[in-house]
Amino acid sequence: MKRKRCDMEEATKKKKMTAIGSAIEELSVLSIAKTTIVTTKTETTNIINKIGPTMAVLRQDIDQNIQRLEKMWETDPIVYSNLVEILRKEAKEGSSKKPKSCSRAAVWLTRAMDFTLALLQRLVKDMSQNMQQAVEESYNLTIKPWHGWISCAAFKVALKLVPNNNTFINVLAGKDESYQMVQDDIRSLISLLIPLLSQLHSILELYEVHKLKST
Repeated sequence: MKRKRCDMEEATKKKKMTAIGSAIEELSVLSIAKTTIVTTKTETTNIINKIGPTMAVLRQDIDQNIQRLEKMWETDPIVYSNLVEILRKEAKEGSSKKPKSCSRAAVWLTRAMDFTLALLQRLVKDMSQNMQQAVEESYNLTIKPWHGWISCAAFKVALKLVPNNNTFINVLAGKDESYQMVQDDIRSLISLLIPLLSQLHSILELYEVHKLKST
């Protein structure tokens, strides 16, 4: 019994070292009302980094948007640990739709999470599918409708740098993890992302910022 417990603890440690495992651990204990959107999105969008230089532009946007939200949080960590309070403040000020607003940052970070979810859902259905196609389809579904032509053109060029399927899975996997273990981890993460994103979209719609396009 003791040996079995030790084995389980060791397996947990290995999972935590992966991007998927880290996101699962973080999302398992978070709620929109009690945590910053920054923490959640930093964990889940780490997966985007594994796609390589293809997502350089998207990663840059993510970093900038996280910094914007962090600056707001630093002005009053107790009040602005809640995304709703940030959106409410800007709605009252009439600044929600300004180019540098935190509301706009939250919208684009949510879309990055939408992209991550869409990609993982495609991947878990078929771990051997063409990665370039999976990335392109996920982008077209979640981010392209809100991008301007310059961003769309940049993504089209970057798409050529998407790693092959085996490379991507190996980067996601922990040491000695099989494809089945990675697939199980992805399913666990998906089950956490779906309700979280549902809440986020409801909040963004409530404050009428969900349809903001790139400036």
